[in-house]
Amino acid sequence: MNFIKNLFAKQKKNDIENFIVVTLNDKIMPLDRGEIYEDPLDEFLKANEIGEVTGGGTMQLKSGELEYSDLEIKLNSIEIDENNILLIIKKLEELGAPKGSKLVIEKTDKEITFGKKEGLGLYIDGQNLEPEVYKNSDINFVISEIKRLTNDSSEITKYWEGESETALYYYGNSYTEMKQSIIEFINSYPLCKGAKIKQIA
Repeated sequence: MNFIKNLFAKQKKNDIENFIVVTLNDKIMPLDRGEIYEDPLDEFLKANEIGEVTGGGTMQLKSGELEYSDLEIKLNSIEIDENNILLIIKKLEELGAPKGSKLVIEKTDKEITFGKKEGLGLYIDGQNLEPEVYKNSDINFVISEIKRLTNDSSEITKYWEGESETALYYYGNSYTEMKQSIIEFINSYPLCKGAKIKQIA
């Protein structure tokens, strides 16, 4: 009887609670995700009596590279308020959500894509360059120079360090413009020899 009671209690709870899951197409570390997205969004949701952030996670590829992040949001209302959904999306875009992000309303399985920022990934060869290049070059200089060239004012460096390459991630209004702004530097700085540039959002 206890099992049956608990089962029905769980069903009743699920019937009255309303969750949405946000998938952010952002290669961001968990701690940075909390600072950039979770905490400001949770504050916004509570201040406007919309709901609260109840969880978050980060998905990795087999290589270990970050792929995307998830946020779980519990809404205060039993019914779906479309205006509140739009407010959540607007807030996430203000916080920098890249293109290719999506929001799923669990009760209806409705999926909404959103995001405004475009993303550029720079993949630097960590194995095949001359030893002198690694000895005499500075990855921190690469990071700061690309930030300068792309007008990236963020204090957070988004990156991934794999066994054979290091990836740096930058987000802005235009992937094409970011690529054009850094290509001369990439072609001239020794550590960037053979580096791959990919659009990630």
